[in-house]
Amino acid sequence: MVRRFFSIRGLWAVALVCLITFTISSPAYAAIDSYVRRYLKVTEPVALELDKQGNTKEFSAEDLSAGKELFETHCLNCHVGGATLPNPTESLALETLAGATPPRDTVNGLVTFLRQPMTYDGTEESYWCRQVPETWMPQEQIEKLAAFVLRAAQKAPGWGTDSF
Repeated sequence: MVRRFFSIRGLWAVALVCLITFTISSPAYAAIDSYVRRYLKVTEPVALELDKQGNTKEFSAEDLSAGKELFETHCLNCHVGGATLPNPTESLALETLAGATPPRDTVNGLVTFLRQPMTYDGTEESYWCRQVPETWMPQEQIEKLAAFVLRAAQKAPGWGTDSF
């Protein structure tokens, strides 16, 4: 009987240790969106081009997951799969972002566009995309949104193409 008691007690101890380990490690893993992990191939921080001077900034998988959530909340209606429904010739593909005036293929370039949307040739304000003032989305959040878009443009299959 004593031996049976200790084996049940031992099982409970092992189960408790497993439960505690799972509870402690799960929140960080759960904070990483499966799309970010699978299609953007991010589990460790990635350096994205901040500006044309060659400066970079690292974004974690959690940052990109937060950016994806912002994208889904504020941008998805017009930009499904990186397409631009109001103007299909101006997608969120990396080459298209780079070809804009001024270019939008860096974190700062895309943030500048989001703060003050301009037409693709940069000659006038664009009314297709919402202006995102800092009072609505602080700098840290808008950078995560831009980082998600840029990483998706780099890695996501079919992003910004007509075949998604």
